[in-house]
Order: sequence, then structure tokens, then C-alpha cells
Amino acid sequence: MTDKLTLVSHHLCPYVQRTAISLREKGVPFERITVDLANKPAWFKAISPLGKVPLLRVEHDGQETVIFESLVILEFLEETQPNPLHPTDPYARARHRAWIEFGSAILNAIGRFYSALTEAAFIAERGALAAMFDRLGVELANGAAGPCFDGERFSLVDAVYGPIFRYFDAFDRIGDFGILDGKPHVQVWREALRKRPSVKGAVAPDHPQRLHAFLQAKGSHLSEIIRQNDPATALPQALSA
Repeated sequence: MTDKLTLVSHHLCPYVQRTAISLREKGVPFERITVDLANKPAWFKAISPLGKVPLLRVEHDGQETVIFESLVILEFLEETQPNPLHPTDPYARARHRAWIEFGSAILNAIGRFYSALTEAAFIAERGALAAMFDRLGVELANGAAGPCFDGERFSLVDAVYGPIFRYFDAFDRIGDFGILDGKPHVQVWREALRKRPSVKGAVAPDHPQRLHAFLQAKGSHLSEIIRQNDPATALPQALSA
């Protein structure tokens, strides 16, 4: 019997997006339930030990297993579902897993960038983030020719970086911060992932508006830039993240 998969989600979470991308690339049917993390329902708190998304609820042989933490979910899908996204060679697979971890570190750096309270902190975080993409650009230049991380073949690394680059779509609508400037290999990869149906379909159509409203409401230096740039057309904050 085929497993019934339910992805417990949040509108903006990039870790949810990487899971949704993997499921779509594998061609595995799944249901998606979105929760409000600011007002967590009791059933969610009962099954989420860390109080976070994503969760993957798996019904198998009449029993349900709840899997948490996105990297654990991705590896579980590799082990149980068709169309593997990891390379078969263990050395290549280890390299991919390492760059997936680097992607998680980039997400943390992105969070520090958009949360920076002062201009000085904002500039420092911008520089740190640019340096991380410099290092990524070197790896891409030394690897297989794109458009994906591993050449023509879409992998879990691509599933992880698709949501990362989506943040830069939002940042580009706010201002020119130059984080990805002078990184042609990164830009080619970004554009390829932007066009990928699984990446585009990992979020709802109103995701850009929701993310913009979230950034505007942070009370950070970036929030102030949004207000200064165009206060008359700044998006309303009524949308809940």
C-alpha cells in the first residue's frame, strides 16, 4: 500500500519549501496543511516536539509516523520514495550533503541580514552573506557545468537552494544590495531554479506579498528601507505570515 503523506506547512518557511520541492520532483502525491505558527493549534503542538515546521505525517500500514526536521524528512523520502535526488556515489553524496548544510547556514545568515537593527549591522551582515556566496561560486565554477548544482541533473542541493534564491527576488524588489554581484555561476543557477516548476510550485501565488509584508513588519533596518523607498505603496501588513 502506498504511504499517505501530509506535509504540515507554513506560508513562508523555506524548510517547508525544500520538502515540497523534493516531493514534487519525485512525483509523489501529498496533502499540504498550513498552520499559523503565531497561534499554534493544539494538535500541532501535540505532534511537533520542537514546535516547528515542516512535519511529515506518514500513514503506513494503518499507523501514522510523524517526522520532523527538514533534513531528516528529505533523507526519509530518499529512502522510501521513488526517483532519488541524491547521487548514488557515496563520495558525491557526501559532497552534496555538505553543501546542503552550507545552504542551511546561508538561511541563517539571510535571517540575520533582514533582522539587523542598525545600518552598521545590516552592512556587516550583507558582507558576510556576500562572502558565503563567493565561496559557493567557487564550488560551482569547479564543479559540473550547470544549470543545476550537479550539471544537468536536479538534486536535493537544488531543492535546498531554490527557497534561498527566492529571498533574493524579494530583496531585489526593495533595493540593489549587491550580494550576488560578480557571481555569474551563482546567477545562472539562481535563474535555472527560478524557472523550475517544482520550485515555483512550492509556494502559493501570494508568497511575494506575504514575504514583503513580513520583511516590512520586522522593525529592522531593512524594514526602514522599505518604508523610505515607497511609503505610499508599501504593502499592507494584514496578511499573516
